[in-house]
This record gives sequence, C-alpha cells and structure tokens, in this order.
Amino acid sequence: MRMRKKKNLDSRLEAVSELLIPADPALAGKWGQFFAARRKDGRSDAVTEAEFGCGKGAFAVGMAIKHPEKNFVAVEKVPDVMVLALEKAKAAGVDNLIFMLGDVGPLSECFAPGELSRIYLNFSDPWPKKRHAKRRLTAPSFLHIYSKLLADGGKLILKTDNDSLFDWSLEQLAMCGWTLFDCDRDIHAYGECPDNVMTEYEKIFYEKDKNINRLIAGFEGEAGEVLSDN
Repeated sequence: MRMRKKKNLDSRLEAVSELLIPADPALAGKWGQFFAARRKDGRSDAVTEAEFGCGKGAFAVGMAIKHPEKNFVAVEKVPDVMVLALEKAKAAGVDNLIFMLGDVGPLSECFAPGELSRIYLNFSDPWPKKRHAKRRLTAPSFLHIYSKLLADGGKLILKTDNDSLFDWSLEQLAMCGWTLFDCDRDIHAYGECPDNVMTEYEKIFYEKDKNINRLIAGFEGEAGEVLSDN
C-alpha cells in the first residue's frame, strides 16, 4: 500500500529537524561520541543499535524509552512515513534516538565494521514477486552488509507477519553462513510477549490473532564475498 502524501510535509519535517540527520560516512566509528553530545547523561560508551525500515516509529521510540542505556538509529526511505516517526520521537522527548532518511545500502556506509550490537528488521516489504527478491532486506547482498556492521556477538532480529518471507529469509541466512539462535512462528501464541516492543503493524495483526514470526541470528565468521541475490 502506497503511503498517501502528507500535507505540509516540509514544514512538519522542519519542526522535527533536530532528530533527522543527513547520511554522512564521517559518522562511521563515531556514534558513541555523536550520542554523548545529545544524551543528558553524556555517556559515550552506550551500545548502538539500528532499525532498518522504521516505518511510523512505534518500535524505535518504544525501544528508546524502554532502553535508555542504549543508542538507537532508525532508518526509513519514505519521508511521508518517517515524519510520523519523528513526531513520535519528539513528543516522547528521547535523547538516545536519531533518524536517517534513505536506503539501507548507501546508509550502511555511515557505520564502521562491528559498530552495531543489534540490527532490527520489522515487517519489511516482502517484495513477493520473484524478480524483486534482491530488494528484500534479507537478500544475500543485505545480509553481507549486516555481517560487516554487527559487532562480535551481535544479533540480527527479524519480525514479520509474512510467512513466505520468513521461510525465504531462513533459507538465505543458512545459505550465507549465519547461525540461527531463535526461531518462533508465533511470538504471541500465549499472549503479548513481555520483552517485545510492538510496531504499528504488529498491533493490528495481534488484535486480528495473526501469527507473528521472529528470528534471531548472528554471523560468527568473516564477512567474505557477497553471494548472488539471483
């Protein structure tokens, strides 16, 4: 579903501009320092986590509130969606969350190898047509990027309502040498999961009793040549 163009988008983005930063490769390796200048506690040693495809921001803002000891970078490529996330973050008053606008591939250059402790993929576009498989955020080219960005012991965490995308992602992870630590076909089977922060989509599916898939994976080898997405 295409997001409807937001009225007064430019002025709304300007009102929350302090939370939106341009993609800058000079940030790579310096996220601790960047957040130290923003955090009230001035911490420079907090771990940094990223959500690629943050949508309307419920997860990113919820995590920033729940885990003030961590830093979060939320990435989204659609301005009309991101403005809603930015407005949520500003209303929440969090000082450990920042947003970047753009595609995952180019924005990955803003992080140094091993700089992220966790990467979250929440309800990513499934791109159901086979010819679009390389656009899925668990395609081998993207998994290669994540394997470089994650620190030793870092985790990739995916949630989706799309069973086909979940199965396909499991296949890609195995093919690319990732280790699967957890695989759950219905994280809400026994009610709301206490350690889980829901996205907007997840709340809708939860109320409709639709199963939500989640996996947790890590890459413990050397990030070698990327495998073909075809």
